[in-house]
Amino acid sequence: MTDTTGEQRIRVERAHVLAWPALRAEVIDGWLWRASGGGSQRANSVSTVDFTGDDPRRAIETIEARCQAIGAVARFQTFDETQPAILPELLRQRGYVCGEETTTMVKSPVPAEPPAEVEVRDAAWPEWLDTYTAEITPNRRTINVRILDTVPAPRAFFGCRRDGRIIATALCVIGYGCAVVECVAARSDCRRQGAARAVMQALEAWAATQKVDLLALQVVSSNTPAVRLYQRLGYVAAATNRFWVRDPATGASA
Repeated sequence: MTDTTGEQRIRVERAHVLAWPALRAEVIDGWLWRASGGGSQRANSVSTVDFTGDDPRRAIETIEARCQAIGAVARFQTFDETQPAILPELLRQRGYVCGEETTTMVKSPVPAEPPAEVEVRDAAWPEWLDTYTAEITPNRRTINVRILDTVPAPRAFFGCRRDGRIIATALCVIGYGCAVVECVAARSDCRRQGAARAVMQALEAWAATQKVDLLALQVVSSNTPAVRLYQRLGYVAAATNRFWVRDPATGASA
């Protein structure tokens, strides 16, 4: 696959929203307001796949008030098919700045024999959680573990075991005809040993048995080693996601 359509990008984004559910969510004029606490940007931002209102400025104000009421930062997530398309410009006008950028990468899953060293389970287990949480920022650990309990099925957790311990993790969640990759992590003392590649290969083998036509992930665009790994595995860039927050220098509350 070298090109994706708008319909495919929308499906992939919906699948990512499904795969990482916020602890609190509310539909506001079609947008999905999400709040969870902790450091997860997706679980604490507004998904902008759909807009059903007639005044996006008013909807932004409603969201800002909702965030202020709970002491949360107002954060919007946009992508190539965001609705309405003028939203990034509206956010700039209100003093928002573009923060972290992620790249959505996709491929068609290819059937294969999974590596024998990778375990597959339908729920996270203690060793899997130990490895995953050790490799994410402290402000994400507690909330992310709670989110993992709410991830919908069909799903599968993958752990690469070497020398008696889990050294790499991944999660795959099925939705909207897509298999979404989440929670890819490798222990810092075991990197560059092929463990992340092994869990990704096992994940793809499992995804190929599901009713999907797309395998997708989102990676921080500046994470060059991860981007290169996914490229070697056949993933190609399909969309760009951006997180927008209010610039404190504007004097407006975030």
